[in-house]
Amino acid sequence: MGSMEPPRAEANGGPAVPACNGGGPPANGGDLPYGKRGKPGSGAVGLPLEVGTRVMCRWRDQKLHPVKVIERRKVQSSTSSDYEYYVHYTEFNRRLDEWVKLEQLDLDSVETDIDEKVEDKATSLKMTRHQKRKIDETHVEAGHEELDAASLREHEEFTKVKNIAKIELGRYEIDTWYFSPFPPEYNDSVKLYFCEFCLNFMKRKEQLQRHMRKCDLKHPPGDEIYRNGTLSMFEVDGKKNKVYGQNLCYLAKLFLDHKTLYYDVDLFLFYILCECDDRGCHMVGYFSKEKHSEESYNLACILTLPPYQRKGYGKFLIAFSYELSKKEGKVGTPERPLSDLGLLSYRGYWTRVLLEILKKHKSNISIKELSDMTAIKADDILSTLQSLDLIQYRKGQHAICADPKVLDRHLKAAGRGGLEVDVSKLIWTPYKEQG
Repeated sequence: MGSMEPPRAEANGGPAVPACNGGGPPANGGDLPYGKRGKPGSGAVGLPLEVGTRVMCRWRDQKLHPVKVIERRKVQSSTSSDYEYYVHYTEFNRRLDEWVKLEQLDLDSVETDIDEKVEDKATSLKMTRHQKRKIDETHVEAGHEELDAASLREHEEFTKVKNIAKIELGRYEIDTWYFSPFPPEYNDSVKLYFCEFCLNFMKRKEQLQRHMRKCDLKHPPGDEIYRNGTLSMFEVDGKKNKVYGQNLCYLAKLFLDHKTLYYDVDLFLFYILCECDDRGCHMVGYFSKEKHSEESYNLACILTLPPYQRKGYGKFLIAFSYELSKKEGKVGTPERPLSDLGLLSYRGYWTRVLLEILKKHKSNISIKELSDMTAIKADDILSTLQSLDLIQYRKGQHAICADPKVLDRHLKAAGRGGLEVDVSKLIWTPYKEQG
């Protein structure tokens, strides 16, 4: 799982604003009547709008954006039964999906989708079985490449509506991005309250306040393996701290779309990055890794919580995972698939680490030598250098082209490196050597 930096205006992302409920003023400068509304050249629009309807919606930037209605629900008011609509902004990532009120929608722009089953039947008549299979195979949302077409549709149906809109964690109220499969009794909660130390979650603020008077934790329930100034890293064994591990997975899934939530946390170690002050150690992000990975995965899930993004913590977590791999004497790679934001952060990390070595290394160097020095898997090194056009294939083998001016240009484009890991402050024994 991966989400380390806030949303940017990327190919499948959106503006750098986390999703939240609410919206701007009425689309047409006044209230839209509940009933039927005319659309030029298409007759009247029936209300409530059907699921699948496409319409323009006024977002918080006060501009109209195209949306598709994903779900609807009745809202009981004093005057009548109205509806609100859960919409997907088709220009942006699903993390910006939200519930909107009728007055945010421009009913003059309504387009109604044909029922999907009817559309499938009509389409099937026009194409061969082979053509339809090819479309199913290629229509895979970024970050879900491990799912076949049927599983992807099931995933999208099950997770299409956020069940929790907001959480409170420490001193922050955070708007969520995605669905997380909390136990059913929590699904009627618009907001959940988390203890920032043990990660227990509750439905009401009073419950949290009572819990905080009794909770004696002031840091994650594990071993502190790194401390540098106010930054600290704790290793939490999922087998020894099962409830904490599960609560962390529930929390992380609210901000990660593309991974299955692990209920069996016994097989994982969790590395929790904290900012420390006189009140305790406050989680800013984490990554997890399998205790035993046959595929050389040194990281399973990674997340920087939204309030702490764009501060270099995501890059720090990536670098930390590779320092652990070096201590283990192994090369490592993150578990696939990476999220859109995760891939950006990893590609940036690999670029900076490799180019800085190439700049200092005057003589020829092989991909194997680079892998040994960095603990980065050879495949990741090769794909990174190929993406930068720094690899040539000569006489049956790959050769690295390291022109200093080209390296400088790529380094500048890769941006800043984030917080550095001071390896001298890392006190850690690999899991296989523990006990």
